[in-house]
Amino acid sequence: MAFVKDMLRMWAHSWKRFISIAMITLLGVAVLTGIYAGCRDAFRSTDRFFDAQGLHDVQVLSTAGLSNGDIAALRKVNGVAKVQAERSQEVTFDLDGRKSATMQEIGTDGIDQPYLQEGRMPKKAGEIAVTRKFIRDSGKRIGSRLTVTPESASSDTSDTNDTNGADGTNETNGTDEAPSFPTKLTIVGVVLDPQNLSNPDGYSAMTSFRSTATTDYTFFAPSDGVTGTLCTSATLLVKGAAAESTFDESYENTVKQVTDRIDGTVKTDRQKARRQELLDAGNRKIADARAEADKKFADAQSQIDANRQQFNQQVDQIVSMQAGAAAAGAATNGANAGAAAAAGATTPQLDETTRETMRETIIAASPELTQAKQQLDQAQSQLNEQKASTEQTLKTKENELKTSIPQVRWYVQDRQSLGGFSALKSDLDSIQSLGNAFPIVFLLVAVMMSLTAMARMVEEDRSLIGTYVGLGYGRLAVASRYLLFALLACLIGGGLGLIAGFLGIPAFLLVVLQGMYVMPGLRLEYDWLYGSLGIALFVVGVLAATIYACVQEMRQTPAALMRPKAPRAGSRILLERIRPVWNRMGFLGKVTARNIFRFKSRLIMTVGGVAGCTALIVCGLAINDTVADLGIKQYRDIYQYDLMVVSDDSDASAMRTKVASDGRVTSSLDVRIESGDLTVAGSGDGDSGKAGSSGSESIQLVAVPEKHLSDLGEMVTLQPVSSGILGTSGVGKTGSLKLDDDGVIVAQSAASALGVKAGSKVRLTNGDGVQATAKVSAVNRNLIGSDVYVSETYYAKLFDSKDAKNTKNSKSSEDSEALTWNAMLAKLSGSDTSQTDYAESLEEDSSVMKAVSCAHMADSFKFDLMGAVVALIVALAGGLALVVLFTLANTNVSERVREMATLKVLGFFDREVHHYVNREMMILTVMGVILGLPLGRLVGGMLTMALNMPSLYFEVEVKPLSYVIAAVATMAFALLVQLFVNPVLDRIDPISSLKSVE
Repeated sequence: MAFVKDMLRMWAHSWKRFISIAMITLLGVAVLTGIYAGCRDAFRSTDRFFDAQGLHDVQVLSTAGLSNGDIAALRKVNGVAKVQAERSQEVTFDLDGRKSATMQEIGTDGIDQPYLQEGRMPKKAGEIAVTRKFIRDSGKRIGSRLTVTPESASSDTSDTNDTNGADGTNETNGTDEAPSFPTKLTIVGVVLDPQNLSNPDGYSAMTSFRSTATTDYTFFAPSDGVTGTLCTSATLLVKGAAAESTFDESYENTVKQVTDRIDGTVKTDRQKARRQELLDAGNRKIADARAEADKKFADAQSQIDANRQQFNQQVDQIVSMQAGAAAAGAATNGANAGAAAAAGATTPQLDETTRETMRETIIAASPELTQAKQQLDQAQSQLNEQKASTEQTLKTKENELKTSIPQVRWYVQDRQSLGGFSALKSDLDSIQSLGNAFPIVFLLVAVMMSLTAMARMVEEDRSLIGTYVGLGYGRLAVASRYLLFALLACLIGGGLGLIAGFLGIPAFLLVVLQGMYVMPGLRLEYDWLYGSLGIALFVVGVLAATIYACVQEMRQTPAALMRPKAPRAGSRILLERIRPVWNRMGFLGKVTARNIFRFKSRLIMTVGGVAGCTALIVCGLAINDTVADLGIKQYRDIYQYDLMVVSDDSDASAMRTKVASDGRVTSSLDVRIESGDLTVAGSGDGDSGKAGSSGSESIQLVAVPEKHLSDLGEMVTLQPVSSGILGTSGVGKTGSLKLDDDGVIVAQSAASALGVKAGSKVRLTNGDGVQATAKVSAVNRNLIGSDVYVSETYYAKLFDSKDAKNTKNSKSSEDSEALTWNAMLAKLSGSDTSQTDYAESLEEDSSVMKAVSCAHMADSFKFDLMGAVVALIVALAGGLALVVLFTLANTNVSERVREMATLKVLGFFDREVHHYVNREMMILTVMGVILGLPLGRLVGGMLTMALNMPSLYFEVEVKPLSYVIAAVATMAFALLVQLFVNPVLDRIDPISSLKSVE
């Protein structure tokens, strides 16, 4: 009992060390669990939402639409739980200019169900549910009416069925009709599209750019009123996928097994079968056309024959009359009247030659008969010519049918192809990578501080330890006094850290996340396993340091422990050998130098602890500086143009006329801009058709006219870059990069995420969904957005090849000779404010789809999520620095109580004692700061390399002010600690402190 009481008394006496260890553990566990818990809560809530709404695991697109046979084949694939046929149609409407939307049928099989936020779900024909983005942009509300117009040149996959609409030989059979939706609509509900969780008022809405290949909105309509049997896509649910987390590798493996099966057999067979259906439909149409033509020709021939027969009968009648009259005249001259009558009653028999001669004579003598014969002959001739021409046309169509019908292509995509899904996953993964890295530094500092504190605690009880061991207590029992002390401090600090880590920090992060994404059903959850392991990690580290301190002392004999520890032998330091410096130092300066460098363990612990905390602060500020400068570097340095204007293809000419007539442009460059994808080319079949792999990045494909390739450098700063280390990259000379016809120039933001470099082969998907393998000629410095620049000639080479022509919506050879330049990059006159106002005014024009002002983007670019995480990390690092300095200062004082008492006996005033002690701490702090500043830059570079976010490249930037802030903050914490340490120095009693320890 006395042993326990003494242990408790010792614990109470060491309450400062207890608080220090508890606080360090609290901060470490909070950092370890907090960011992880926030990201995990977001992952889990999103996964539950996806499962509830039936977000598809696999989506199948076809360049020729999907027939009932395709859907049936997909249902038979092993591992497919459910298949839903999707029908959609692109429409346009007037909303402060021409806007586009996708009319999407709400599936009846429970896949991709929109989440109702307000109102009710549409049930009748003409009713629709819209997204909150549309409500915000349009100002409409539930009950409002809207009239839309079907897109004449829709990008639906079914349009490939009418490639040769003039002759109809490339259409599907009559039962496969393209989807058609009602055009007079009524809004009855506001929904959230599970395929896009972006908050319309958040960061993604501010920086997003939609090109001609993407509609502005999505309208959800019921099946009632939708006509057409041809499906635009098919969505699938995979067996067992719902039981896995959609963000885990196990889910990806489960889905990949099914996509591999589809790619392996079903895809090839159905591509061939679908093309054969198109061929059969074309042949049927040709056969029907031939039968119809033959019928029409037969009817026309019958009519001509009937008219000719009537004409011949009329001529024959005249011939008979003339022959009879001639015979009657001859009888009158040579016989009596009775003989004449008998001769007149009998028509003479004429031979065929005579009759034909008479026919020709009669026809020639009568203008009316001559004209009638000519008309009959002309009609017959025209009919013969039409028959020959039609037959030749049908034979030509038969010969051209196989080449005119494209090879059908299937594209099998998983959830990674959804922009909203991949953006959310990438954001959370990147933030979680920070949460995995920073606790390592906290753990190292915790172990160092625990070793310092517990070593001093054990050393103070040196004689007591010797006494207990001498009385027969086991060394383990004696060591348990300190192990339990450290364990209790870790458990209490860890418990408080779990509260902060699973409640405080996640609540803070989720507030920021909800400003970027809409995540229904979000709730905070506790992870017992991760939380327990988090505490256990710090418990093991602190206990290991405590055990080491105990072993160092207890390996001596009890007699040696009960005697006072011999003073450290005097020794020279390096500074003493530098005579010019040493001789000019004062007495107290020399004492301070000796105290600093002779006690190397204290030097290492103090400098290391301060350097680690300073490095954390610098690292956080480095990330903040990097993010803060992204907008300025991209929109004022890399982008040299002031305005980008995009229109629909049909309005491109009107858009350019409008901009030119305003007189604001000083120079411009016409380009074509499309939304597409860049995928790292695999080693397998290059025509895999699987665009939704993990090695894919959404891009903005910019085609430049061949005659103006050199002008691109005036609008965009072209600088080749190469991969560097520690978050750096080698940047080439401005203007040394040129766009040519040998390859594409890829933005650094996309190249870094996918590991692409000059000379790599990548698969590009243009705005029409056409895929082609391209060579990367260079990587260009780019921080925001993933631009891929391609020349007009190389674009045509990529997407007008045989494969390109055999994919959906590819242009015919006649149309592909010249691209439609649907965008303009322009430099403007006037101030930034006037340029922003001009861009806003352009968006009100009906010919303009999107107008982006670089001045506005540079000023408004924000990354709230990263800024919030950085602020959190800096705050925690500052707290750690305060705790570390407090622990080291108190340990320093406790080690030197007799020294301080001696100084007081010698006549030092309290202020002089303060200066004597604090000067050493300030010097050590300065040394730690000097070491921590470059270390923070190093760690910051490594962390930013791990932040692979869609369309963002973090070019590490640390402003001088950030170094100053980190140094000043650390020094301020050191000064604050002095306010706590000075009273301790004042309370030192010289008499009791100088008593013999024996």
